[in-house]
Amino acid sequence: MTESRVLSLNNLSKRFGSVVANDAVNIELHRGEVLALLGENGAGKTTLMNMLFGHYLPDSGSIDVADEAGEMHPLTLGHPQAALDAGIGMVHQHFTLAENLTVLDSILLGSESLLSWRHNRRAAREKVGRIIERTGLAAPLDEQVGKLTVGERQRVEILKALYHDARILVLDEPTAVLTPQEADTLFENIDAMTKEGLSVIFISHKLREVLAFSHRIVVLRHGKKVGEIATSDADERVIARMMVGADTPVTPRETMEPGAPVLQLKAVTVKGDNARTSLHSVDLTIRAHEVVGIAGVSGNGQSALARMVSGLASPDSGEMMVSGNKISRFTPPVMQEAGVGRIPEDRHHDGVIGAMSVAENLVLERLNDAEVRKHGFLQQKYIRSQAEELSKDYDIRGPGIDADARLLSGGNIQKLILARVFECMPDLILANQPTRGLDMGAAAEVARRLMEARTRGAGVLLISEDLDEILALSDRVIVIHDGQLIEAHSKDRETIGLMMAGEHV
Repeated sequence: MTESRVLSLNNLSKRFGSVVANDAVNIELHRGEVLALLGENGAGKTTLMNMLFGHYLPDSGSIDVADEAGEMHPLTLGHPQAALDAGIGMVHQHFTLAENLTVLDSILLGSESLLSWRHNRRAAREKVGRIIERTGLAAPLDEQVGKLTVGERQRVEILKALYHDARILVLDEPTAVLTPQEADTLFENIDAMTKEGLSVIFISHKLREVLAFSHRIVVLRHGKKVGEIATSDADERVIARMMVGADTPVTPRETMEPGAPVLQLKAVTVKGDNARTSLHSVDLTIRAHEVVGIAGVSGNGQSALARMVSGLASPDSGEMMVSGNKISRFTPPVMQEAGVGRIPEDRHHDGVIGAMSVAENLVLERLNDAEVRKHGFLQQKYIRSQAEELSKDYDIRGPGIDADARLLSGGNIQKLILARVFECMPDLILANQPTRGLDMGAAAEVARRLMEARTRGAGVLLISEDLDEILALSDRVIVIHDGQLIEAHSKDRETIGLMMAGEHV
């Protein structure tokens, strides 16, 4: 790593109404450096990066960027094209792909003039192929983006940024959908590219990766820069204290004797849109007092499994039983009535109705309860009282219970969903990527609530691409690959990673 500056954020501030998102933040990035940007949900990380990329206009402050010769120049603020022209690429936490285009066309989008009458697709395909070969980020180039899973779309976002020859690359949770081996390969290749001059700002909540692959760590808290440390001088406890002002509590997973089955799948087959979204004659049993973790690379059948357990898809063959009762009709109300609580993968799209208030979203799955609706009328006094209580118990922060749910941060939307699910005391909890994009404190709270439900007697189906989360919370680990389930007989990280990649299957 050299000491030449390529980026300087100078006293950047941004306010949304009465909320101060960023308060006079100063950060420098050097050529060939991997800088980890950490902070709790709502700390201001995304707002800061959105100002860098031109999506937000700062209230005050400036940004300087080096040109190819190393000379620093002011960046035109509030214009994404200016950031792209300056060699800044950004992979957003929430995707920006056109669902009706193929993967290749989505990667090419914006790289050529709209007036161009012909596209050199062969050269583009070859360039993307070279990037895939360097990074190991496989993607079906001729598949329509709308048919991809969430994890596959994230890989395409990374490929798109690299295709546009970024010299400064901002990555927001880039390894959330990769096996440990793939994540290591990605960072090994990023390391090789940094040696050639690429500079990276890396936003993550996986401290193992931060400590292994970054050079320097900057921490934000409540919109302010509260700390900066060389990675070689840091450890997890030091970082946790910087992020939250105290040590993050670890939820113990006490040994418990499994109870009666709460979920049974027998020779279940679900035919998805393609081979990556199908299940093939799978058997699975989850018992009370048990967390079963499903580990796998996104796109191997997780979505089919989650949709079926949620009541959004019916099996083409086989049998599903919940708490001993056979499910013959697959709809979300039927699953809810059967005692299934659902934490969806896409919290924004499937977890809340953004135009409805926080209070209304908290009772969405209780509309048939007499306390919530009587003679066809919503009981607003009760709904507001419940919302106030749950917001306090689950620390849901935002503009208030009457505000639209879409105004909450991702972490606070997740807390809203957790409150709605856990308060119904379900027998089976589907936790699909429950901590994706959450900070350490919020992730620890999710873990605590899942362990409480397990102790109470619930069974938990935990689907996650975060292997650390799987290993920490699960009583049993099952690997999903090509729509099939294979039980892992140990919690050895390397062995499970190889199984996720399709070896020893």
